[in-house]
Amino acid sequence: MPLLEVRNLKTYFPVYGGVFRHHIDDVKAVDDVSFSVEAGTTVGLVGESGSGKTTIGRTILRLVPATSGEIFFDGREILSMSERTFRPLRREIQIVFQDPFGSLNPRMTISNIVGEALEIHFPQMSGEDRRERVAELLRQVGLQPEMMSRYPHEFSGGQRQRIGIARALAVKPKFIVCDEPVSALDVSVQAQIVNLLQDLQEELGLTYLFIAHDLAVVEHISDHVLVMYRGKIVESASAEAIYENPQHDYTKKLLAAVPQFA
Repeated sequence: MPLLEVRNLKTYFPVYGGVFRHHIDDVKAVDDVSFSVEAGTTVGLVGESGSGKTTIGRTILRLVPATSGEIFFDGREILSMSERTFRPLRREIQIVFQDPFGSLNPRMTISNIVGEALEIHFPQMSGEDRRERVAELLRQVGLQPEMMSRYPHEFSGGQRQRIGIARALAVKPKFIVCDEPVSALDVSVQAQIVNLLQDLQEELGLTYLFIAHDLAVVEHISDHVLVMYRGKIVESASAEAIYENPQHDYTKKLLAAVPQFA
């Protein structure tokens, strides 16, 4: 059984118009999408901006309501769950956001940012145990525990993304949606973050949905690749097959757009 299975998922955003704001149309951000993710693997979801890939990630986390379809996580259908029933599962499904600065509260210290999820999901944990857990998480992502008293503006973009990863790991999830986690970083830092994600996957047995528009990054980290265009999956194959023998014209265009360096 796959850890995650998406069946016929549709996520539409209504468009209103006229004097009385009637519902006149829908933006079909995700239009009848199905795929699965095996435990311990990385599925790359690639497409241009506006293709609907981020909406898929946010619908899986129930940050955006689905119009129809089913999402099974670890054998349980999660879209039909009440928020109260789904809340414990939020520990198992986490997200790393695209913007490492915008996703961190500038008024909170790193200790509070990473430890906030521990307070919510493990209220019985003592303050000292929380600090020890935050220190362990910072070491795990390549930062020094002494940094926990600092604020986000005191870190570089790559360091802030490491903090975002530490926050996602705090509650020991099984599945992480990586929503373009390196697109806002310098090219020199992107490889470091991708390598960190791969090391953590091997160490902790994590499963990723890795969303990106950069095919070179997706090729490096993914076991399987989904190509998305205008709300639909237009190609699905192993990473090797996608890059060696693309079938869809849109996939070929994406590959042709990858910069080639002498």
